[in-house]
Amino acid sequence: MPVLSDFLILGAVLFSVSVAGIFLNRKNLIVLLMCIELMLLAVNMNFIAFSHFNNDIAGQIFVFFILTVAAAESAIGLAILVVLFRNKNTINVDDLDSMKG
Repeated sequence: MPVLSDFLILGAVLFSVSVAGIFLNRKNLIVLLMCIELMLLAVNMNFIAFSHFNNDIAGQIFVFFILTVAAAESAIGLAILVVLFRNKNTINVDDLDSMKG
């Protein structure tokens, strides 16, 4: 039977992988968005684990709202990415410096 610490360790590993992905790959916007989503999923796993082991449904409800916001963020982020690719013909972060105001 898994215990709470098993889920927390898995969440910490997923969170660490996503932070490492953000710092190691700063060139591709799609990979950056995927790392942010992985980070949110690691936090959601911790919420669900605490919710399950404390017999409280509030954490699971909070995860529902986080997933809703993450889906909207992904849709908006990918729409912006498509527009940038149409205008610049690249999704390389270094080539998008012309947007500085």
